Amino acid sequence: MEPLTENRQVNGPVVYGFLRLVRVPAARQEALTASLVEYCRSHELRLCGVFADRDGTSGASCAAFTGLLDVLSLPDVYGVVVPTASHLGPKAVVAQRGRRIEAVGSKLILVRRLSPARQRAFRDDPTCRPSVVSNWLMDAES
Repeated sequence: MEPLTENRQVNGPVVYGFLRLVRVPAARQEALTASLVEYCRSHELRLCGVFADRDGTSGASCAAFTGLLDVLSLPDVYGVVVPTASHLGPKAVVAQRGRRIEAVGSKLILVRRLSPARQRAFRDDPTCRPSVVSNWLMDAES
């Protein structure tokens, strides 16, 4: 299948990446960034930047995530792309960050699908609102 925009230049939906890179070697960081770039290219999304959380101890409000929220609130920004939900942080932080991304009106796009066990865990988590979970699952399946 050929890209829809092959005959005309279109500024596709603007997205930003987010990576959790705690104790990650440079080669792994490059591979993760390349996977986001390729995903966006193949889905005709315009990746405008990648935010990296290198401090796993800062909870839900690290500097990288705060910066991400700032750009997500700009006009014409569609959402954030992450390799997996775990890149948003530990399970409790993932739920908080997912709600904050949704609150600014952005989509959370997962490059890799959640496993069936992980889908059940998110569905059964009382801290996750159903709309956030369904958005994650819907975006993961597209």
